[in-house]
Amino acid sequence: MESTAENIMETMAENTSKFSAMWKAFSNKVVDYLPTLIYAVIVFIVGYIIVKILMKLIARGLKKSRLDITLHGFIRSILHVTLLTLLLITVASTLGIPVTTFVTILGAAGLAVSLALQDSLKNLAGGMLILFTRPFTIGDYVEVEAQGVSGTVCEIGLVYTRLNTPDNKRIFVPNGQISNAKIINYSAEDHRRLDLTFSIGYDCDLEKAKDILRRVVEENPLALKEPEPVIRVCAHSASSIDIACRVWVDSDKYWDLNFDLYEAVKKEFDKNHIEIPFNQIDLHVKKDDLEKSS
Repeated sequence: MESTAENIMETMAENTSKFSAMWKAFSNKVVDYLPTLIYAVIVFIVGYIIVKILMKLIARGLKKSRLDITLHGFIRSILHVTLLTLLLITVASTLGIPVTTFVTILGAAGLAVSLALQDSLKNLAGGMLILFTRPFTIGDYVEVEAQGVSGTVCEIGLVYTRLNTPDNKRIFVPNGQISNAKIINYSAEDHRRLDLTFSIGYDCDLEKAKDILRRVVEENPLALKEPEPVIRVCAHSASSIDIACRVWVDSDKYWDLNFDLYEAVKKEFDKNHIEIPFNQIDLHVKKDDLEKSS
């Protein structure tokens, strides 16, 4: 029993001695490495403060620049990520971590993320393309034909573009789809042409109807005088004579003029007994057929 107790004591003493030696070695390394660690922390804090100051200066510079406002957020994001990456590389170098190893780790992580987020990266690339080619800007009314959506552009993000519809619905469209779609921008130009067609009966006075249309257009202050409005017969339909009315208008007044003309023309046609026909079918029955049926 005594020998067993002695063996246990000796084992404990050896383990204690080993642990003390390991702890002493670890403590010495920590003490030796502590100045480097403190220096790295100081570098990180100072570097982070410098990054924040630089970002504020960049934001002020962008506000004074002629760049479109939709690019400001994108440029700030890219520069912020770049500066933070450089800061991390500097801190790693201060800690004695080889820069090549650190860059390799970042590259491997970036590859793994890119494989996992392929669709998101497509949208990101589409957002960059939209921001730099600028097919539209915030406030424009656009139609994305491939998606069958239209609305006012409220936000152009790196992944999604937000549209607000006329009835105030919010639509988020992936930028990857927008960059590959046909886009119609209704707000890009100051003026637009309003194309309307008015139909009258074959028995109505054509010249009188055209004079009424000219007068209605001339009396509306939203209709532009130049280019000159065009009012001409455009088709002989089955039940009507169709008169084309082409009027130029300020883009932001397009729908106001559209509604005004439809209402005013209807009232003037009614006053002057100009018939707006509906579809009619002439039915011809042969006398022999009547006799047979009777």
